[in-house]
Amino acid sequence: MASNPPGACCASGFKHEGTPVGEIKNVGGVDTYVVYPKDNKTPEKAIVILSDILGIYINAQLLADEFAANGYLTVIPDLFRGDAIKLSDMESGKADLPAWIPNHQPAVIDPIVESTLKYVRQDLGAKKVASVGYCFGGKYVCRFAKPGKFDVGYTAHPSFVTEEELGGITTPLSIAASEIDQIFTTELRHKSEGILIKTGQPWQINLFGGVSHGFAVRADLSKKNIKIAKEQAFCQAVTWFNQYL
Repeated sequence: MASNPPGACCASGFKHEGTPVGEIKNVGGVDTYVVYPKDNKTPEKAIVILSDILGIYINAQLLADEFAANGYLTVIPDLFRGDAIKLSDMESGKADLPAWIPNHQPAVIDPIVESTLKYVRQDLGAKKVASVGYCFGGKYVCRFAKPGKFDVGYTAHPSFVTEEELGGITTPLSIAASEIDQIFTTELRHKSEGILIKTGQPWQINLFGGVSHGFAVRADLSKKNIKIAKEQAFCQAVTWFNQYL
């Protein structure tokens, strides 16, 4: 494995406050959050956010809005078709990942990613498409890091990525890693560096000290160092996309 399967840390974190500016549309039977850049309904560059296990929720929507504010049409497909882990279960400790994970394997997720790509490229007219994967979604950033799929990828604290998936990327990839992480451990991070070198693709791994798995999407914003790390991880993604899209 290039990163371990999701664990308890994947079902913990903080809910952020704000009012999403996008809208949820039904795209081929899949709820999809769509947000456009201000005053631009025909952008040629898009971002697909492949979410953590909480799916389309306030934190992810606010991140999508931030990407849109930076000029990118941004969409979040519901990878779990209404079966995302609920915030209430996460907060109460009732989230049962061992029972949930078998129902959300690549055979189920891949077609949703494929249909979202088709929607963004054909229906919305995007000529270049980037992927952002948080935790669970990082696996699918790697699986679809191919020309004609995702032109460039970014993932923060990825989980469940196999060595074959990481080694199979054929487009640029950026990773935001956390110092405290039982999923994307120090050992696996170093192993991933060797794998990425062999791909021959542009890549980078930025390590953020003093933060744990999930910080880029579920950070405790009341703590200055964590808030800054989250903001810098976001800037890492935007800078990467500005370079390759």
